[in-house]
Amino acid sequence: MKNVVVESPVAGEDPGKPLVLALVMLSDEHLALIKRRYRVIYAPKPESVHEQLEAAHPDVQVVLTSGVIGLCAEAIRAMPRLELICALGVGYENIDVIAARAQGIALANGAGVNADSVADHAMGLLLATVRGIVTLDAQVRQGLWRDDLPLPADVSGRRLGLLGFGDIGQRIARRAEAFNLQIAYCARRKRGNVNYEYFGTVLELARWCDFMVVIVPGGPQTHHLVNAQVIDALGPQGVLVNVARGSVVDTDALAQALRKRALAGAGLDVYETEPEPPKILFGLPGVVLTPHVGGSSPQAVLNSVERFLANADRHFQGQELISRI
Repeated sequence: MKNVVVESPVAGEDPGKPLVLALVMLSDEHLALIKRRYRVIYAPKPESVHEQLEAAHPDVQVVLTSGVIGLCAEAIRAMPRLELICALGVGYENIDVIAARAQGIALANGAGVNADSVADHAMGLLLATVRGIVTLDAQVRQGLWRDDLPLPADVSGRRLGLLGFGDIGQRIARRAEAFNLQIAYCARRKRGNVNYEYFGTVLELARWCDFMVVIVPGGPQTHHLVNAQVIDALGPQGVLVNVARGSVVDTDALAQALRKRALAGAGLDVYETEPEPPKILFGLPGVVLTPHVGGSSPQAVLNSVERFLANADRHFQGQELISRI
């Protein structure tokens, strides 16, 4: 595998320990944590079906992957002893769930383990985009002062629409309450335990809100859910924040709206071209970009690894998984 070190099970290790295939990047510390309880094949970030098949081993019982990397049906079928597939984060859009279930394989994710980190990052992107903080920083370094610049807009007191209202969405809402934001959401169903306004479609939500934060899962069902019509409904004072998956937002439509100033700004932690940056957005007004780090912090990553271990341990002890998919 190109630029990948495959670490096979070490001779002399207890063959009774289940064998884990780890397809995600792990620190030495976190890899060592897993190795205390399991044998490990470490093959991070396979970029193709061929590379996943290269990493597959017939004795693998557990695969640790992510929503972005996933696990293809071919690799699943190449591991006849596979019992459990875990996504390190909450997303699992590129795991072939149908193929896994056809073989009776259990599935789990890291639901909730990085929710605070993503919620913090979403609010940071919203503040940075609406207040123009990145642009203002650059302008100060160029010698400009406030008298030469347009006034940045307020965040407080305006309307925040949450596209998706799972654990992360609810944590963003709690943070937004402290900014005196009016809050509404669009999700597959209305929740009876909250008082926020509910909209049945993303277009209705976009027409209502000033700011929209995207936090829905990726995959075919949400591909380009935020399209040209939705972006147009947000309007020239609107701001879009995406901390979900890049595929949810039509990047070409977003670029066109920003170029025409039909949208005030966009704060994106994810984009369709990743890991390549979205060059089509470079130089456009009101754009703040971060490299898909919303769910990444030392605390969140450790929580994710510990959740994986808890799910794996419970599986082999015959107990119910903590966060079954």
